[in-house]
Amino acid sequence: MRGLAFSTVFEAAADAMILADDAGRIAVVNPTAQRLFGYTDSELQGITVEMLIAPRYRKQYRYYQDLFLKRPAKRAMSAGNELIVQNRDGKEILLDISLSPIRKKQQLLVLIIFNAARRRLDTEEALRISEERLRLAKQAAGLGIFDYNFKRNIIYWDKQMRKLWGRDSEKTVSYEEFVAAIHPEDREERRLAIEKAMDPTSNGEFKAQYRIVNPQNGMERWISAHGRVYFEFGHPNRLIGVTRDVTEQKQIQKKLQLHRDETENILKQQVAARTASAIAHELNQPLAAISAYSEVVLHALDSGSTSYSHLKRALEGCVEQAQRAGRSLHELLAFLQKGELVTERSSLTEIVYEALNVVYNDGYGRFHPVLRLQDNLPEVRCNRTQIQKVLVNLFRNAIEAMRNLDSPDLTIITRMGVIDEQKMAEVIVQDNGPGFDQSLVKRIFEPFFTTKPTGIGMGLAISRALIEANGGQLWIDADAETGAKFHFTLPLES
Repeated sequence: MRGLAFSTVFEAAADAMILADDAGRIAVVNPTAQRLFGYTDSELQGITVEMLIAPRYRKQYRYYQDLFLKRPAKRAMSAGNELIVQNRDGKEILLDISLSPIRKKQQLLVLIIFNAARRRLDTEEALRISEERLRLAKQAAGLGIFDYNFKRNIIYWDKQMRKLWGRDSEKTVSYEEFVAAIHPEDREERRLAIEKAMDPTSNGEFKAQYRIVNPQNGMERWISAHGRVYFEFGHPNRLIGVTRDVTEQKQIQKKLQLHRDETENILKQQVAARTASAIAHELNQPLAAISAYSEVVLHALDSGSTSYSHLKRALEGCVEQAQRAGRSLHELLAFLQKGELVTERSSLTEIVYEALNVVYNDGYGRFHPVLRLQDNLPEVRCNRTQIQKVLVNLFRNAIEAMRNLDSPDLTIITRMGVIDEQKMAEVIVQDNGPGFDQSLVKRIFEPFFTTKPTGIGMGLAISRALIEANGGQLWIDADAETGAKFHFTLPLES
C-alpha cells in the first residue's frame, strides 16, 4: 500500500487521512491522523474505522459507509456530515468527514478525510457575529445600502432604503422609479454628482444630498448618499453606496443658521450704530462751527455792512473747520481699519471653492453653480480671508435675489485680463435673478443703502473697501442683460 502514487501528498497533507478497504478496515494512516487520534500507524492498521467513532455516532457512520458503498462517489465535506470521534485518551472531537473512492486493480479502497469542524463552525460564528454587528451598526446609524447596476438600469436596495422611499416590498426598482421619489429641485444636482463619479478620470467617489418625497404620506426627508462607482474595462459598471436620513440634522442646521443670521444682523447693526455715532461725534463740532461762520457771512451780506476782513475770517474759519472734519474722519477710519494687511500667494480657484463650501454649509445650497474657472490661472497676491469674505457676500446676495426662481443659476468666472496696463486676475459673479433697477445701480455701494428688508447696507460697501485694500477694484456691470453681474480684480503675484 505504501507504493501508491499519491503517497507523498498523503503523508504531507494537513488534514487527517485514512485509507481503508471496502470492509472499513484501516490500511494506511497519515501522520496528521496519527496525531489526531493519538495512535501509531501500526496500532491503527487492521482495525475498523468505526472503532474510532464515538459509540453513539457509529450507527450514523455505518449509514454513511453503506450509502457510499452502494454508489461509490466523492462526497464533499459539508454541514450535516459532522461526526464525533474519540482519541486514545477518550476525548471527543467534532469532525467533518468526506469519502472518496480509489480503485486499485479490482479492489475498492476508500479515502476518508477528517477535518476539524470546529474551525468551520468558529468561522461561521465569527461571520454571524460580524453580520450582526454590521446590522446593529446600520440600524444605529440609520444606514441604507444600494447597488445601482448601470447596464441593467436597476437598483438593488435594502429594507431601510425601501422604507424611506415608501416601497417596502420590492427588493429591486428601476432607476426611473427610484428618481421619481427625489424632489424635482434636487434631481439635477444629484445627476451631476453621479456623472462626475462616472468619469473614468475621477476616483469614482459619489457624494450628494437631496430630498425624497414618500409617495404614501407625502413626507419630505433629507438624504445623504455616499458611494463609489466601480469600472469595468474603463467603463462605469456599478455604483455601490449607503444612504442616511439627515432630516433632523438639516432642521437643526437651519435653526442654527437662522440664529447665526439673526446674531450677525444684530452685530452688524450695533457696529453700524456705533460707527455712525463715532462719525457724528467727530463731525458735530466742525459742522456746528461751519454753520456758525456761514450764518455770520449771511448776516453780514443781508445787513449790507460787509467788512472784507470779517468775511475773510469767517470763510477761513469755514475752510479750517471743514479740513478739521476731514482729518477727524480719516483718523477715525484709520483707527477702525488699523492693523497691517497681511497678504500671501493664493490660488483664486481654491478661494472660490472655499467660499462655495462656506455658503453651502451655511444653508445657502439651493442653487446651481456654473463654474467657468480658467485653467492654469496665475496666483494672486491677497489676504485670503478677506477675499473669501467678499465672495461669500456676493454669493449670498445672489442666492437671496434668486429665492423665488425654479432654477437659480450662479455663474462664476475667473480669467486674466489687462486693466490700466497691468495684468490682473478678474472674477465675475452673475446670477439669473431680477437684477437692479438702473436708478439703484449708482447707489449700490453706498454705506447704509440696501434693497433687502433686513439689510443694513454695509456688505457691498465693506466688500469694495476690502478689494481696494488688496489692490483691486469692485464694480457692478450696469449693462448686464440678466440678473446682477459683479466684477472684481486682484493683482497677480509678480
